[in-house]
Amino acid sequence: MESLRKIDNWPVETAAAAVVRADGSLAGAHGPTAHRFALASVTKPLTAYAALLAVEEGAIELDEPAGPAGSTVRHLLAHTSGLAFDEHRPTAEPGTRRLYSNAGFEVLGDHIAKATDIAFPEYLRQAVLEPLGMTATDLQGSPAKDGVSTVDDLARFAAELQAPRLLSRQTLDEATTVAFPGLTGVLPGYGHQRPNDWGLGFEIRDGKSPHWTGASSSPRTFGHFGQSGTFLWVDPTANAACVALTDRPFGPWATQAWPPLTDAVLAELGA
Repeated sequence: MESLRKIDNWPVETAAAAVVRADGSLAGAHGPTAHRFALASVTKPLTAYAALLAVEEGAIELDEPAGPAGSTVRHLLAHTSGLAFDEHRPTAEPGTRRLYSNAGFEVLGDHIAKATDIAFPEYLRQAVLEPLGMTATDLQGSPAKDGVSTVDDLARFAAELQAPRLLSRQTLDEATTVAFPGLTGVLPGYGHQRPNDWGLGFEIRDGKSPHWTGASSSPRTFGHFGQSGTFLWVDPTANAACVALTDRPFGPWATQAWPPLTDAVLAELGA
């Protein structure tokens, strides 16, 4: 895809990208797609997927207690547990605010590890990475932010997010539908939003503006970006997903570079 060549003009040392169609086929790729990048918060969708598999396997339940008093697995996945960003302390009542929380995903990983008697990085490997053939991906610490992967591997995950084989379609649809609608919150790097819509581990675009996806992205678009300069989105209306990984921390360069790439990809797909 010619649109992916836009990453050559990004102010980064290394970048790679791919577009995956809804049928799992690769529409295009550019850059060193086998290069391993730190994912930062693009780790969270992988962690969420493992959690949803744990639910389907009966190891945990979405509405069982987890985290601070009154919080559940569902709250942790939807960033509504009340836990602070990077501290394991509650700052709000569960379900009342959208407080983006690394701590919440760390609590979630610990909860799954205790329920399954398997260390969370190993559970993630067994439940998600190995079945999808993501052999270059691993979790090197926090379930919130310490994943390492390649564009090749995340393209496999992007295919799974469009045509799930590991999860039921019903579970994935629930995870990519707004949970606890109407809550306000802050999208890191983009400021306060009313509403700040999320599903279970996935941010949902809806009508957010400004946003890290494109002006032509559908409201149904879901995904995640990371502070290491990484993103993954799925646009069900366009029947496609896009992964872009870089080695430069997120900043103003990304807010300027990412939306034009997404719009160019969507335009090329629709041509």
